[in-house]
Amino acid sequence: MSLNHSPETHSKLIARIPQVTGRDIPEWFTAIENGPSFSRCEERSSWLAEEHNLSHGYASALVREHERTRRARHY
Repeated sequence: MSLNHSPETHSKLIARIPQVTGRDIPEWFTAIENGPSFSRCEERSSWLAEEHNLSHGYASALVREHERTRRARHY
């Protein structure tokens, strides 16, 4: 199941993550990078939600933001 948020909703979720989770975005990116290597974003989101007790909405937003940031670094 894929959660595709609007750009506005995505931005709001990302902005709230540090307050809701107590961890900054770079910390979450490190957790994603050090986690299991999944080929699909949905798998990564599910793992992140289950492993770190996050809602799937926040997990999906984190994975999407991580992918967006990673791609931007390569261009």
